[in-house]
Amino acid sequence: MAPEPMPGIEGLMDAAWPAAEREESGGWVLRAASGVTQRANSVWPREPGGDIHGQLATLREARLWYRNRRLPLIFQVFDNPRYAPLNAVLDAEGFTRQSETLVLVRDGGTDAPADPGVEISTEPSAEWLRLWWSVDGRGDETALAVARGILERCPSLYALVRDDGGRPAAVGRLAVPSGAAGGTGGLYCMATRPDARRHGNASRILQALLREGDARGLGSYWLLVMASNAGARELYARAGFRAAARYLYRQERLKRHLTGC
Repeated sequence: MAPEPMPGIEGLMDAAWPAAEREESGGWVLRAASGVTQRANSVWPREPGGDIHGQLATLREARLWYRNRRLPLIFQVFDNPRYAPLNAVLDAEGFTRQSETLVLVRDGGTDAPADPGVEISTEPSAEWLRLWWSVDGRGDETALAVARGILERCPSLYALVRDDGGRPAAVGRLAVPSGAAGGTGGLYCMATRPDARRHGNASRILQALLREGDARGLGSYWLLVMASNAGARELYARAGFRAAARYLYRQERLKRHLTGC
């Protein structure tokens, strides 16, 4: 059974990871950021209902919009009844299903003691970016610059913890979208250097960001985790997070054209 949807979570997620380009089309939000991350280069069907003729017309517009940017057509589709009509259209059009992701939530409040070893800043430092990109990034320096732009379009806090040798070991980000109802923050970019794992670094980052959010009056939090990532899901469950929504990406299959050979 799918988790119960969390009211307003789709808008919060969009605000926390804002694409460089966006355009409204028939109740859908078309987003692009030079192909850097699926989230920033996918359609958010803010209004996924509607009759099939209207959906097909908007789909044609979306195809052209992404084709003009030389990007694949990808939808971010939530697993709830509102999206059933759209999923039926995408099924008929042969769109794939990939990257199933859980949205986890928890209320504010943490009793973890302050950790002076976790560095907190309001901007991503070069060290923070390098570690995050080395774990989660895909692309060159140009792509990293695009990713930094995505991060900095939403007010955020950045946490970094070092190993005994002073090297960055783990990082994380707490996004606080402007005007978030009830003071809600989103945890993103949780990344640990491969050889620094299993030493509690990710937990230290998580607890430090929760403490910082609490100190700023946040009353609740959300985060995203791949459904297949059992280790991360266990970490977040121990920290009090529970499933509130689920989504996946649906990508149009490449059309193969016959050649003259």
